[in-house]
Amino acid sequence: MKKFVFLLATMMLILSACGTEKADGEKEAKANEGKLELVEKGALTFSMTGQYPPLNFKKDGKLTGFDVEIGTEIAKRIGLEANPVTNPWETIIQGLKAKKYDAIIGSMTATPERDKQVDFTNPYYLSGAQIFVAEGNTDIQSKEDLKGKSIGVIQASTWKDMAEDLSDQVKGYPTDVNALQDLALGRLDAVITDKIVGVSAKNEKSLKIKEIGDLLNEDRVSVAVAEGNKELADKINEAIQSMIDDGTYEKISMKWFNTNIMEK
Repeated sequence: MKKFVFLLATMMLILSACGTEKADGEKEAKANEGKLELVEKGALTFSMTGQYPPLNFKKDGKLTGFDVEIGTEIAKRIGLEANPVTNPWETIIQGLKAKKYDAIIGSMTATPERDKQVDFTNPYYLSGAQIFVAEGNTDIQSKEDLKGKSIGVIQASTWKDMAEDLSDQVKGYPTDVNALQDLALGRLDAVITDKIVGVSAKNEKSLKIKEIGDLLNEDRVSVAVAEGNKELADKINEAIQSMIDDGTYEKISMKWFNTNIMEK
């Protein structure tokens, strides 16, 4: 009998603890709700184009990709449901200003021009101009080694200007993928393109290429929130940092890119 009473008491304590934990979680969510003035009660609504794989795209009618998983994890850590939505890129900032959504988590680079219209969090990944070479190439280790080498770039791109400062043998291509395919086939010594574009092509097309050296310039890709919404920006920054600290960020990044895209 005593054993039964003891077990019953233990079960009551466990149930009580679970109930307290749930209540605390609900209190946190409600507290965040009130402070953050969300578009939809109890949810973090964040926007992207849905047309930028593997960062954000639709599969079987559902939004997925790196941005979606990062946004979902941010919402969870704030104590909210994740509500990813799409909006055309050309009006995505206007949609945020019109309060159609709470944030943009859609691979937007923080620029001075955009910062005049929205507020940006700390970056949730770093990108920029990256040098790629064939997997077995050991001669090219940095940009200084590109002198006199053949470099492929997209025609009429900022990468072309960079390449021409480094070599007198620059070839233009209609797309990044065309240049990277020629690189893998040995038709070029190097390609300069956006880091994430190159890493994605390497993974998706199984190209035997690798990135070398530091970024030639840096794009800080961040979450955008409405101007003056410091409370939400602070919460998102805390969530991003906690994801980095406990290894969740790297796990998500490795899943989509097989590398940690927060690292330069």
